[in-house]
Amino acid sequence: MEDDNSPPPPPEQQPPPPPSHTGSPTDFLKGVVGKRVIVRLTSGVDYRGILSCLDGYMNIALEQTEEHVNGAVTNRYGDAFIRGNNVLYISADEPL
Repeated sequence: MEDDNSPPPPPEQQPPPPPSHTGSPTDFLKGVVGKRVIVRLTSGVDYRGILSCLDGYMNIALEQTEEHVNGAVTNRYGDAFIRGNNVLYISADEPL
């Protein structure tokens, strides 16, 4: 016999919708200067560090840089310069 006073089961929680960003790529890049980013090269190597500056050719200067190959840290650099023609993408490594 069931108790009629029992609380209803909790509703199933849905994952939050992905954030919708309506800004341009330029707005994104301006917003991540001075923040931690992940730079993926066409070779598949990732560089993680603080984005110091970049130019219209996607040449990138990073500070406190770590090189990641297959998910493992392989090198650490104070400052690094990455030529833009090697860049596949730039991603924020911290919430914006």
